[in-house]
Amino acid sequence: MSLPLSLKVGSAVVVAVAIAAAGYHLYADEGAATRQITDDAYVAADSTLVSPRVAGVVQTILVEDNQSVRAGDLLATIDDREYRVALHAANARLDAATAAQSVLDAQIRQHEKVVEQAKATVDADQASLKLAQANARRYENLAADGSGTIQERQTATAQLQIQGASVVRDEAALGAARREHTVLTARREQAAAETAAAKSAVEAAELQLSYTRIIAPIDGTVGQRDVRIGQYVNIARPLLALVPLQSAYIEAHFRETQLTRIKAGQKVDIKVDTLPGVRLTGHVDSVAPATGLSFSPIAPNNATGNFTKVVQRLTVKIKLDAGQRDAGRLKVGMSVVPTVNVDNGGPEHI
Repeated sequence: MSLPLSLKVGSAVVVAVAIAAAGYHLYADEGAATRQITDDAYVAADSTLVSPRVAGVVQTILVEDNQSVRAGDLLATIDDREYRVALHAANARLDAATAAQSVLDAQIRQHEKVVEQAKATVDADQASLKLAQANARRYENLAADGSGTIQERQTATAQLQIQGASVVRDEAALGAARREHTVLTARREQAAAETAAAKSAVEAAELQLSYTRIIAPIDGTVGQRDVRIGQYVNIARPLLALVPLQSAYIEAHFRETQLTRIKAGQKVDIKVDTLPGVRLTGHVDSVAPATGLSFSPIAPNNATGNFTKVVQRLTVKIKLDAGQRDAGRLKVGMSVVPTVNVDNGGPEHI
């Protein structure tokens, strides 16, 4: 038996209202819920790619795949013979520069004595000149009143001229000695600069040699090991990755409509797909400043053509609480299902 038309229309309206209400609660008002959950979440860690800082042939590899290492552990070595030769050459240049500087230091000390001697000679000449001037005046007066001979006056005059010439000569020698001292001082400064440059070259060579020992920069687990003994590697070529599983966290991608009440510090319950029955706990750390679409190399342009509104997702970083034994079983990339308890919040909105 068919239903009356009015009843069919009424039923259709009820269904439409129910669908609309469900859609409203599913998206528009889902931020008001006390628990926010997503299955778009994964275990992540800030992995570090380890690359050589010098080129060369790999000599030894001291780690295996999936091995745990500590910061400072030796991972691999590069043939260092070329870098040791470079260091020896740099040390030889430093020795030569240091010796040249020492020679100039000795020459400067010796020349300081020469300058002192030349100055003493000038001082003696000045004293002799004063005496000669006094004698010349005295014999000039004696010759004028007849008490002295003309020969004595001439002799005193000649002696005055000789002493004057001696002063000029020895002052010139003193000036030359001082100029030579200035030249030696400048050469010594140049030698000091060359010595400093040679020291820097030695330090650089030592640094290059140290780079032949590839050291773990962080604690972590070895992954993506792509290095073999005898392989020639270039600078910045990734050899392996270190994954700090002990610092793993969760990247959860929530719909923007779910973030209304999420705050920093809120507790999070975490289920791990790989570990059925295991429940981990954590807390909300932060929310990404933009949606994933915002960082896309080719962002959509909604200003042209038809537009269909799509709910975007933002990444929420969730840190695991300390002291959970099962947290050590997590691996990067594992799927998880976090549930944020928004009624148990932190001190501030993100």
